[in-house]
Amino acid sequence: MNVSFLGLGAIGAPMARHLAKPPFSLAVWNRTKSRADAFGTETGARVAGSPADAVRGASVVITCLPTSHEVEALLDGPDGVLAGLAPQSLFIDCTSGDPATSRRIAARLGENGTAFMDAPVSGGVSGAQQGALTVMCGADEATFERARPVIEAFGKKIVRCGPVGAGDAVKAVNQALLGIHIWALSEGLVALSKAGISPRLALDVINASSGRSNVSQNLFTERVITRAFPRTFKLALMEKDVTIAAEFARENRVPSPLIQSVADLLRVARQALGEDADHVETVKLLEEWAGCEVQG
Repeated sequence: MNVSFLGLGAIGAPMARHLAKPPFSLAVWNRTKSRADAFGTETGARVAGSPADAVRGASVVITCLPTSHEVEALLDGPDGVLAGLAPQSLFIDCTSGDPATSRRIAARLGENGTAFMDAPVSGGVSGAQQGALTVMCGADEATFERARPVIEAFGKKIVRCGPVGAGDAVKAVNQALLGIHIWALSEGLVALSKAGISPRLALDVINASSGRSNVSQNLFTERVITRAFPRTFKLALMEKDVTIAAEFARENRVPSPLIQSVADLLRVARQALGEDADHVETVKLLEEWAGCEVQG
């Protein structure tokens, strides 16, 4: 099966690596060509010079980019996806995108007879490396089943959430919960630290109690208390995802004051901490405001 993979970022590259072996024949493209060249040298995948070149001859095209708008921008032009895409192919977008843009992309591709599925993933770099990602899919049943053999190369829990855009919506709500947990735990631990209570002790209690979450059990225990702060997922991308969740709620006329507030707060944090800050570094803004550091 000829597969094309566009977008070799921190998540995309390990996902694509699972497709660089039989029964797949893989072509890759990346905006930073040096990254694609290194990937091709490592895996033997064909390195394409343009999106059109990448998708030429592919029965399945996978994209994994920062936003839906970047996926949409790849479609047009002499070197764009539509210039090389074969009719009746399958386009799987693993970007953490927004439902409205995904529906627009699906309509454009449908004019070419190409089926589309939004399929954002969760599980981080380690999940991508292990081929154990959760994949949230938006497509009709026939398209979903057609995509399954490819998705199974890097996904463990694969769920059809509904029609096009549904996968994006579920992923955005998931990310909103992540953002809420990070912000709330940051407030709580900074307050406890300023009161002279050990944040390590507090986390030990919380993680044995009803307030625990993945954020408290893993992210803060491994990254905040230790002050390690590895940069695995940009705060800017989490802000984008939570903003999508807030927009989705508004589109469906559902009041979402908490999600909207956290989207606004994450925007403030991103502006203060910079575009390269990790999502967990959000706590640093609360520390600055309070004049107190969460540590050991």
